[in-house]
Amino acid sequence: MKSDKTYQKILNIVADKGHGFVLLIDPDGLTPDMVRENVARAIEAGVDAFFVGGSFLMDKNFDEIVREVKASAGEHPVIIFPGSLYQISPYADAILFLSLISGRNPEHLIGAQAMAAPILWKMQMEAISCGYMLIESGTLTSAEYVSNSLPIPREKSGIALAHALAAQYMGMKSIYLEAGSGAQLSVPEEMISVVSESLHIPLIVGGGIRTPEEASSKIQAGADLIVIGNYFEKQGSYDLMKEFAAAIHV
Repeated sequence: MKSDKTYQKILNIVADKGHGFVLLIDPDGLTPDMVRENVARAIEAGVDAFFVGGSFLMDKNFDEIVREVKASAGEHPVIIFPGSLYQISPYADAILFLSLISGRNPEHLIGAQAMAAPILWKMQMEAISCGYMLIESGTLTSAEYVSNSLPIPREKSGIALAHALAAQYMGMKSIYLEAGSGAQLSVPEEMISVVSESLHIPLIVGGGIRTPEEASSKIQAGADLIVIGNYFEKQGSYDLMKEFAAAIHV
């Protein structure tokens, strides 16, 4: 099995810069040329690491896209953020080994993980265990629909904390508070603050973050890594990335 080299890189990013800026790349609809351009712009703007994955996988070029991201990213970590068992590739540095601890669907707590584990073992892929929590965001997200699980209510920070502590006690290496792609509302700062105060593992926050000021507020509340997905593509401007990077790397 590979060492925890990529996980250590993430820890180093947080230690050196204070916080990390992660760009989530959804492979669907992307060509290799688009990937190379997007990654180059992102690195220039100040992105620290890349997640690759999505709730659905309509195209069959996942391997090719991951390989292009890695080839263009250089020393920047490239980590698979799997939406399903089919989103595994040997070309990434690591995979975020998610367990949907906010839900009670056994398939996403341990079922899919047990199916994926032998594949990862044969690939010698570094797996970064992660307690993944869906947070109520004002709309039904793809992650909620696909996982068939209810999110944690926005005002129930104590429930989020209990789940995060349980994941930490079980030895997971990270916690991810996820509002979901296209979320109307991002993860509330109060919840981030309550959870982060009791953790000694990285806290990842993503979904519904639309402005540098909002990203900064998540950082101030206690997030270690901020994940932004297709927002920049929708806006049609990568200049915003520099503003996000500056806000996150305070």
